[in-house]
Amino acid sequence: MSRTQEIRPDIDEGIDRKVLAQLRARFLAVNKGRLQRASEALSTRQQLVLRLLPLLFHVNHPLLPGYVSGATPAGVSGYEPDDDELAEAQRLTRSFAYKPRRGNALSANLTGIHGLFLMGSLGTVAQAEQSDMDVWVCHAPNLTGEALAELRRKCDQLEIWAATLGAEAHFFLIDPARFTVGDREALLTSDDCGTTQHYLLLDEFYRTAIWLAGRTPLWWLVPVYEEPRYQAYITTLLNKRFIRADEVLDLGHLARIPPGEFIGAGMWQLYKGIESPYKSVLKLLLTEVYASEHPKVECLSLRFKQAVFANQLDLDELDPYIVVYRRLEEYLSARGEHERLELIRRCLYLKIDKKLSRPPRGRAKSWQRLLLERLTRDWDWSPRHLAMLDSRSQWKVRQVSTERRALVNELTYSYRFLSAFARTEQAASSLNSRDLGVLGRRLYAAFERKAGKIEFINPGIAPDLAEDTLTLVHSPSPEAPQETQWALYTGSLGAQEWPDFAPLKRARELIELLAWCHRNGVIDNSTRLSLHPGASDLSEFELSNLLTSLQHAVPLPLAPVAEVDLLQASSPREVLVLVNVGIDPLPQHSQMNVHMTTERTDALGYSGVRENLVLTLDQVTLNSWNELLTSRYDGPHALLDCLRDLLNSLPAEGPVPNLRVRCFCRNRATQIAERVEELFRDTLAAFADGAPNRYLLQIKQHYHVLEWRPGQVRHTPLHDRNALLDHLGRERSDYSALHLDRHVLAGDELGLILPLGRANCIQVFYRCYESTDEAELSVLDEHNALWRQRVPFRDEQSLLTPLQRFLQSLLYRRNALLPLDGALPAAPPEVLYYQILPDAPARPQRLERRPAPSAAVSHPFFDVQAILEPADGKRVHVTLYCNHREFSELEYAGDLYAAVAQHILAQRAGGERYPCYITDLDLSALLDSAAGQTLVSLRYKARLEDALNQALQHA
Repeated sequence: MSRTQEIRPDIDEGIDRKVLAQLRARFLAVNKGRLQRASEALSTRQQLVLRLLPLLFHVNHPLLPGYVSGATPAGVSGYEPDDDELAEAQRLTRSFAYKPRRGNALSANLTGIHGLFLMGSLGTVAQAEQSDMDVWVCHAPNLTGEALAELRRKCDQLEIWAATLGAEAHFFLIDPARFTVGDREALLTSDDCGTTQHYLLLDEFYRTAIWLAGRTPLWWLVPVYEEPRYQAYITTLLNKRFIRADEVLDLGHLARIPPGEFIGAGMWQLYKGIESPYKSVLKLLLTEVYASEHPKVECLSLRFKQAVFANQLDLDELDPYIVVYRRLEEYLSARGEHERLELIRRCLYLKIDKKLSRPPRGRAKSWQRLLLERLTRDWDWSPRHLAMLDSRSQWKVRQVSTERRALVNELTYSYRFLSAFARTEQAASSLNSRDLGVLGRRLYAAFERKAGKIEFINPGIAPDLAEDTLTLVHSPSPEAPQETQWALYTGSLGAQEWPDFAPLKRARELIELLAWCHRNGVIDNSTRLSLHPGASDLSEFELSNLLTSLQHAVPLPLAPVAEVDLLQASSPREVLVLVNVGIDPLPQHSQMNVHMTTERTDALGYSGVRENLVLTLDQVTLNSWNELLTSRYDGPHALLDCLRDLLNSLPAEGPVPNLRVRCFCRNRATQIAERVEELFRDTLAAFADGAPNRYLLQIKQHYHVLEWRPGQVRHTPLHDRNALLDHLGRERSDYSALHLDRHVLAGDELGLILPLGRANCIQVFYRCYESTDEAELSVLDEHNALWRQRVPFRDEQSLLTPLQRFLQSLLYRRNALLPLDGALPAAPPEVLYYQILPDAPARPQRLERRPAPSAAVSHPFFDVQAILEPADGKRVHVTLYCNHREFSELEYAGDLYAAVAQHILAQRAGGERYPCYITDLDLSALLDSAAGQTLVSLRYKARLEDALNQALQHA
């Protein structure tokens, strides 16, 4: 027979059994060569595991490894151990005596194990010392659940035994009958992605599996051109007894691969590629090749089978990795994508891991090395290029950054290809659409650049980027001398040296640069840093503590991102706030070497001049997608802007991030950090419930309000106390709690009033100034808005009773407008009264609860009711009723208040001119809602009373 003789069976013309035997012999010859290669690369103890596996599944012996019970399924179809295997078994236990199964009651039809196959890298050019053994244990389809459980326990015991001999083995139970129809429960390799890749897994099995014992695959005997009618072909082979059923194992065919499998395979490899891109790029590109050929996909397993049928049995060219490479080379060369081809070659070279720039370990070169040398010669790789690849363990930032670009481009291209393929083929089910979305977010989080995000440059490219010595320099920016920059240089450079070198990395801010160093492992505990602080106040002490803070806040390596986190928008998990980095907040004290003593120690209002010691903030955030972000805040509102942005970044529901605040500047660092952390924690607590809350604090002489609006926190700066009062007195659509910073309004009566705000409660506060015969009335209404008025004071009765009567009329009017639809009416607002008592010896000013005023029936109060209606523009029409007598603008025009004043004076004995008060007010024609806010009514009341009382004085 000629060496190149191709076998082309034709079932219609009849098939020669000798031809089928010849075919099977060719496959077994390739299998034998692969098995020999696999064994040669193993240690003596690992070889023992591989050699004894068929025997250990063939028999149950109490003293042999893997024994569970005598009832455990055993017996490998058609297998009989040779003398060497029996001798190895007897070395394990001398009492073992083998009884051949041929001719006894346990015929071939009763064997529990139909076939054993070795999967993985063993026997390939990429086999390494750490390669594991994935073994498919194909068992009889009629095993009971109890028998399968016994067999699973046996596999577990064998894995433990193999580990004692230095072999990492994994056993996967396969029911061929169920597998053929795509029904499986377990993962079938240690690198399996689940049940969505049945045909692609089968493709990998047929071109890479090494047969160990038992029945051989029926697929071997079906020509490639008969694959579309595979079932009819094998039925003929079996029915006409060209082959015996107990000699073959059927796992199915590869006539068609559903398009959804390419999406599933691509997503799985992309997922793995984020952490280990070199391992995934080859399989990703193979998935792209297959998908681009859909629906007429020429699987590599079919190419492999065609080569065996054609008697092309060169083990090197049939090597699973070489077969993949040749197909990818063909695809990329046809497309002219030479950069991608070079990346694929680097991935294959690094996967094989035979460093050609260095001499081999042994005297003779391994077949893997010889094969790789032939490949690299064909690629025209220079010795320098080989040396660069072989030094990957020593690669640092520059080499890794270059390689990262190529890998990220490939992963990104693959994701876009998969997404487009899913849309074109409409192959993405709802599950795949969801998974594609999650995968897109994984890629975005890992590789997408955006403002403030620290780029991770080493996704499994080099083992260690740490530098022994680095120089950190602060200097004017070459592009804009009025700006500054931080730069990092390799080595220890002096002030005259660093300008002559190219920096490893530049950044506008120090923390951005340090965070990049930490995230990428450029600086570790052994790195020696030289510092040129330039115009900054950065010291080596501060620099060391900044790096330590980053290490504590963002411990590496980062835990994998859970899918549940990717289904939601990213949110902060770890927040590190660094205050006054490289800045001294009290430089004049440092220069004079003095330390100020003051009772006012608040860092936001330090000393008698209320200095703000918080000048800059650098925030480092690790979010739920493992993105590391930095942001810098300076300027007059730095602290509030940082706080606002942090609050706005929090999800509506979910955990509060773990917060750390650190400060290492020269003056009052500990007190500054404690004050800022206290403020951040207080505001986080104040806004935790998501209700429309406000938070008031003071920085220097200015006030600031943080206010929650739906989905957003807004910052309002207020210049002074009057601006604060104006802000607190604004109308509000609903109740809004007001939280006071623990240092704000100290010694101010507002600090007593504002914390008492309550929903559905009107609170009246009054303070008497006997020296001026005046009183200050303050009201917190049901929406927590503040109204204040300075009025004449005679006694508490005359001060409070008019206001009480007005509030009672207001609440009565509101209650009358409520619908009576059977539902329980809302409880009316409670009205409470407090007196503000001034400072006294040993007692600071305080609030004292007071009862509501009670006026005697004979007390001479005059009813003055006002009704306001809209007029042109912003004007209103006013109608007044004095003891039910009407006074309107229609009758009196501009003399309305004078007429009312004349009438009131006529009713008073002696014409006394004490103040007149509005006792009832109707604003229903002016307001959008019938009820209105108490604050609005009090404002109109005050304006009307001012007009009336002025008219009284001039009457």
